[in-house]
Amino acid sequence: MDHFETIHERAVLRHGGKAALNRLLPAVKSPRQLARTQDHRWLAEMARCIFQAGFVWRVVDNKWEGFEEVFFGFPPEKIVMLSPEQIDRFAANPLIIRNRQKVISVQRNARFVLDVAREAGSFGRFVSNWPDQDLVGLFRRLKQGGDRLGGMTGQRVLRNMGRDTFVLTGDVLRCLRGAGLEVAANPTSQRDLARIQATFNEWQQQSGLPLAHISRICACSMES
Repeated sequence: MDHFETIHERAVLRHGGKAALNRLLPAVKSPRQLARTQDHRWLAEMARCIFQAGFVWRVVDNKWEGFEEVFFGFPPEKIVMLSPEQIDRFAANPLIIRNRQKVISVQRNARFVLDVAREAGSFGRFVSNWPDQDLVGLFRRLKQGGDRLGGMTGQRVLRNMGRDTFVLTGDVLRCLRGAGLEVAANPTSQRDLARIQATFNEWQQQSGLPLAHISRICACSMES
């Protein structure tokens, strides 16, 4: 495996210096900040990432005020109470992207958020307490417990909310494979995911950087 310093140096060269590269790195919240994030914001970000999946992201972003209005701010305890008739009205509302299955997923994920919060105190506390050394376990928990939160969707929710996490984009996977990691181009097996986690753990020990920064630097190290 390549040492992370080699990847970092390549990214610095391709982006015009350390300062320019650092401006591209995502914000990371402290565990305390993450634990304080309210449950309705987690549900809102799940909805945003789910509606963006397979769609033009900026269209969802441009309509986001409408999403907040239609779902009245995404309080999970209210969303779980929606009737089938209300779901139908939401799915036909032009203020949002009219996709009934994705509207239904918001209600299913509201139940997921509430179930987790009941056990952990809040969804943010649950996420903040999950060990960095087993992020692939957190990805699996989102996929199995939530709806449409597998793959990069769940990973993007965590990243966007400020959780220190890697995101397995195409460029990140190309970087990992180019560095010598033997995993599939589209890794889904627990074996491949465990190898990816171990590599990020090793690179974090080498660099002292947050996993989110290591992940973005990996992507930035690859040619477009």
